[in-house]
Amino acid sequence: MSISLFKTLIAVADTGSFSAAAEEVCVTDAAVGQQMKRLESSLGVALFDRSEKTPRLNQLGKAFVPKAKAVVYSYESILDDLTGDPQMIGELTLGAVPSTIRGLIPKATKGLIKLYPDLHIRVVPELSFNLLEQVESGSVDAAVMSEPLRVHSKLHWMPFYEEELVLLTSPTVKESDPKRILATMPYIRHSRHAMVGMLAEEWLAKQNLEVHDAMEMGSLENLSSMIAHDLGVSVVPNICVPDPIFKELKKFSLGPTAPTRMLGILTRSDCSKLRLVQRLLEQIKLTVKQHAASPPI
Repeated sequence: MSISLFKTLIAVADTGSFSAAAEEVCVTDAAVGQQMKRLESSLGVALFDRSEKTPRLNQLGKAFVPKAKAVVYSYESILDDLTGDPQMIGELTLGAVPSTIRGLIPKATKGLIKLYPDLHIRVVPELSFNLLEQVESGSVDAAVMSEPLRVHSKLHWMPFYEEELVLLTSPTVKESDPKRILATMPYIRHSRHAMVGMLAEEWLAKQNLEVHDAMEMGSLENLSSMIAHDLGVSVVPNICVPDPIFKELKKFSLGPTAPTRMLGILTRSDCSKLRLVQRLLEQIKLTVKQHAASPPI
């Protein structure tokens, strides 16, 4: 007896008809009828009253539906304690690129903790390059990071937002041409090992833009702080959930050639906490929807 027969029966009970259930389980009306006859044959009882044109659940059928739901729930949750049911897990070790630490991660994990109050979350800030190694070794359960250049079969990549790179300046900058700003103002570089830094350097090279190096920062948060103090400008991602400092800075579009970075969650394919990571992904998507960054100028 297939579990799909129970699922179809539940759909019939929930929707009230074979035709509505057919849409619910993505089969034809005739297939629903055939499945219900097969279920009745397997059980050796009639679950429907077919005295009228539209079959209706009889008393026995109505009484059987809760039992069918229990079977389906048990089937679908049979591996919960092995594949990451949040109720069974005490701690989640989460890696995260620094640009997500002051906005996205706090808001998303707050939502996750509301769902699972007993959950303990350990956050490990690192650059994407290092996070890839930590996910591979299993020292972190998952990482919010830039998309790796290559995701092999032992890893699972779940993208959630594409950030466009923009020119970031202090609010005091009056010039509106990004290339003129870059040519005349001090430039603050990212760490050369950061994915964002490599994207920015590649774009500058393609545009044949020579910038005046002022300093190099290891994190986007520190870089934003320097720009807020009018110490220079930089090419950075338009952070999907900006912190208060970043939100107040000016963002100029780099035009149609602007590079992007894809943010997502990376975990191992055999991660024992996959279901919990998926719940985190849901909270991240909700947070991004609620606090999405404003478009550049």
